[in-house]
Amino acid sequence: MAKSTRKAEIAAVEPAEKPRAEKGKRDKKKDKSRKGKGDAVALAQADEPKIKRDKNREKIEKELPGEGKPIDKKESEKALRRLQVELVKLQEWVKLKGLRVVIIFEGRDAAGKGGAIKRITQTLNPRVCRIVALGTPTEREKTQWYFQRYVAHLPAAGEIVLFDRSWYNRAGVERVMGFCSEEEYREFLRSCPEFERMLIRSGITLIKYWFSVSPEEQERRFIARINDVTKRWKFSPIDLKSRARWHEYSKAKDEMFSYTDTKQSPWYVIDADDKTLAYLNMIHHLLGLIPYEEIVLPEIELPTIQETGYVRPPADYQTFVPKVYG
Repeated sequence: MAKSTRKAEIAAVEPAEKPRAEKGKRDKKKDKSRKGKGDAVALAQADEPKIKRDKNREKIEKELPGEGKPIDKKESEKALRRLQVELVKLQEWVKLKGLRVVIIFEGRDAAGKGGAIKRITQTLNPRVCRIVALGTPTEREKTQWYFQRYVAHLPAAGEIVLFDRSWYNRAGVERVMGFCSEEEYREFLRSCPEFERMLIRSGITLIKYWFSVSPEEQERRFIARINDVTKRWKFSPIDLKSRARWHEYSKAKDEMFSYTDTKQSPWYVIDADDKTLAYLNMIHHLLGLIPYEEIVLPEIELPTIQETGYVRPPADYQTFVPKVYG
């Protein structure tokens, strides 16, 4: 009788002890889970890049439009340098955030599009910021959807693409020179705004610049190209014909703007009679269109060269370029 009473007492105690042991295990698991989450948060915070603002950015932001202050060559070079420093910061921000940016450069021949692109890309990584300047479409491309050959060059995450002329060829040179039919032209005007809305809805930042130049300044630049052997390659037979059809191009541009200068994707016009000011104003404006922050880059320490005991062959075993200069 005493034995059975003892067994009953043990049976009554054991169920109460088991939940306690299971609760202890659950508590340990929770502690580990909390610790794991805490470690993950700490790691994420450690990987999060540090952001700062410097005097260069503040100085640029204080330069208000409409002041129109005269600027000499030395000052313009300093201003360009400041802007290019900011472009590098923008590039790093685009990479970090995985942004996709498309910038279109259109305008008259010799208006300064190429020079503006050169100054943007001068200090940037060509793997991040690349130029697209397509030639005449092939016979195969002529049978494709009109926008198809441009779509292939759109940016992936962390890239900036600069279109040196773009799909707007159809509304400009193709329209004026008769390289497209009336039906193709009208279809472009209808579909282009929707095509650009699709790009924007997909997450692409689309910016469009039109470089405007007077006929007198264009003539001066054309003559300079004709007389300079290093610039003659820029001149084409189409340039001569476009010069003669100045007013037809004006009409085509105005009609194009009436369809494609939309609220979602506006045109920004650059007064390009003074190239230097045009470049500065355009880059300054561009930096204001894409919100970005400066990322504090990690310090870099160069390693020492390791000594391996390797003895290189004599220098005269190699063929060196003759020193004509220096």
